[in-house]
Amino acid sequence: MSKPIIPNLRTWPRNLSTAQGGGLSTSQYGGLSSSQYGGASTSQYGGLSISQYGGMSTSQYGGLSTSQYGGLSTSQYGGLSTSQYGGLSTSQYGGLSTSQGGGMSTSSSIVYMNNIPPWPHFLRELEARGYDQASKMIRNHLPEYLWPENYFGMR
Repeated sequence: MSKPIIPNLRTWPRNLSTAQGGGLSTSQYGGLSSSQYGGASTSQYGGLSISQYGGMSTSQYGGLSTSQYGGLSTSQYGGLSTSQYGGLSTSQYGGLSTSQGGGMSTSSSIVYMNNIPPWPHFLRELEARGYDQASKMIRNHLPEYLWPENYFGMR
């Protein structure tokens, strides 16, 4: 079973690759790109956008939405799901997986894509909203330099 393609769901690279197109890349289409539609863009459809479909949006399909497929959803494919393809899954293609296609992978091929904001922003939002268990799970896998207190202190 492969992850379904969900119409209207905007995603960005969210792995730990710094190569072009990777989750930590600031180049166009990278997870930390601030250019239009980029993973760290605040413009419409961007990874840090609060508008519909944005990474910081709480509306349907948003990175901070609790509805199905949302970044704060615990249902299958959701950002807080531990099932296959879920944001808190350690299995292949999961958000906490270090294997190729996973969110903690440094591979530049088969890049993990998700609708959540960049990891430091997502972790900060989880903690501000009281999602302590999810926050601890992510901190157990995410490099310390991407923890909000370190990441934003470096900026």
